[in-house]
Amino acid sequence: MSERPSITAFFPAYNDAGTIGSMVISTIETLKELTDNYEVIVVENGSTDYTVQVLESLADHYPHLRVLTYREPLGYGGALRTGFASATKELIFYTDGDAQYDPRELKVLLPALRDDVDIVNGWKIDRSDPLHRKIIGRVYHNAVKLLFGFKLHDVDCDFRLIRREVFDVVELESDSGTICLELVKKLQDAGYRFAEVPVHHYHRSYGQSQFFNFPRLWRTGVQLIQLWWKLVVRRAHLQQIARRRAVLTSRARQ
Repeated sequence: MSERPSITAFFPAYNDAGTIGSMVISTIETLKELTDNYEVIVVENGSTDYTVQVLESLADHYPHLRVLTYREPLGYGGALRTGFASATKELIFYTDGDAQYDPRELKVLLPALRDDVDIVNGWKIDRSDPLHRKIIGRVYHNAVKLLFGFKLHDVDCDFRLIRREVFDVVELESDSGTICLELVKKLQDAGYRFAEVPVHHYHRSYGQSQFFNFPRLWRTGVQLIQLWWKLVVRRAHLQQIARRRAVLTSRARQ
């Protein structure tokens, strides 16, 4: 991009006390290099460790940080929807608060956001997870790519830079981890353009994954089929996208 855009960076955080501090500070230092107009938002999602205390301490020292605390968990999808809705800048960057991605690699995403690109999607160079998680992740990736017709290398990489204006057209509804599939599918069906950039993926050093347990995997499977029925079979979101675009066009002409 030829100019220095304004940027919102946000993280959903659940029991990320051991990592969220470094994530926030690294992101603030990175944003200072990229823009003069930025904000960092953390959507604290019902943590039971000391994540809230860490964030309160950070907020006292960093005026660009906003902490949104929810004592009743929103779900991963609910946290992302809250972050997207709370962002006020031109561009939105998000990743998870568990430090499996390095927020300093935002500097790799931004140059790929050319005038003909709406979303820059990271894809993991190598997944730093135990073998069973790699296998489950690979099966999941191939299954959803086939079911939803995805064109990306890595739909499951939560390291993205998005133009905020796309959310004037695309509305998200999921409260669970399937929100990433909903996000990419709706953006793809709305005709928005993606670029992909390789990023590093690191071993989880603190806490436990909320996804890799069998009850949650079962629930995710059920939710995945429900989402497939909604977005691939019924396709009602296409009418919603068309209505929203018509409203925006009408407003622009007034």
